[in-house]
Amino acid sequence: MRASLSSSSSVLRDLPVLLVAVVWGSSFLAVQRVAEPGTVVAMLVLRFGLVLPLLGLAAWRALRKLTRAEWLGGAALGLVLSGIFLLETYGAVHTSATNAGLIISLAMVLTPLGESALGRTAPSRAFLAAAGLAVLGVALLTGDGGLRPPTLGDLLVLCAALVRSAYVLAMARTRAVRDTDMLAVTWVQLAVATAVFSVVALAVGPAPWTVALSYGAGQWAWLLHLSLFCTLFAFFVQMWAVRATSPSRVSLLLGTEPLWAAILGITVAGNRMGPLALLGGALVLVATEWGRRTAPAPRPARGEDGTGAAADARTGEQTREPTPA
Repeated sequence: MRASLSSSSSVLRDLPVLLVAVVWGSSFLAVQRVAEPGTVVAMLVLRFGLVLPLLGLAAWRALRKLTRAEWLGGAALGLVLSGIFLLETYGAVHTSATNAGLIISLAMVLTPLGESALGRTAPSRAFLAAAGLAVLGVALLTGDGGLRPPTLGDLLVLCAALVRSAYVLAMARTRAVRDTDMLAVTWVQLAVATAVFSVVALAVGPAPWTVALSYGAGQWAWLLHLSLFCTLFAFFVQMWAVRATSPSRVSLLLGTEPLWAAILGITVAGNRMGPLALLGGALVLVATEWGRRTAPAPRPARGEDGTGAAADARTGEQTREPTPA
């Protein structure tokens, strides 16, 4: 009886985290519904402008306690975060939702490679094999099984994956925010990113309020989905989940994001993929999961007590978890 109750409780804890993976997987489809190449920046201002006041209310007390160094550290990371969102969103409107979701998942493989390079440790052969398999998968996916070069959108999303990996590594090594309240540092990063988008919007494309007035009910629904579910809901679920269950379990469930992106891209967006492109997508999914399981364990920075920081570049939050020995 106790085992049954424990199992049911575990499932209930997992469902919200799995839902986060689903909504993240849908984010590329949502972007394509609310943005065009000329309105990407305006859409980003609207997306995060809707979130900041709500998140700010929750983070108010913590924000008042931030030191100057913490504000500056969060601001620096916010600049990097703005680059990730610009690359990822521009890429998503220039390629299919399926391709975007699968290519961005390469960050799961690229980050441990960067960790190994910084720590001057050699990754295992299994991890290197997984990384090679991921590269092969992306080649088949973006070339649609042929010899065609990747599209502009594919390259932009690939750049976003590279910058996202650098962001995660920088987050874990930025002393100014290492022990900062994650709700507060998230707000600072998103506020800085939104400020960057607002400045860029002055020179690129229509004004955000012009785009907002042009949206119909369907586009507003997708925009609210991006703001409230893909950003706000995802942040609070993760913040709750790492306390209610193990960080490894959370990571495993969130790792299904590219699978949902592929499913939604094919079934809802109607993305068409040839046999070899389908094989490439499958290889990316297998390789990223294999890479996650065989990735070298990060080592604590000198002077730390063994507590590491795992960051997510979608919401900018920093999640504390024990670093394996």
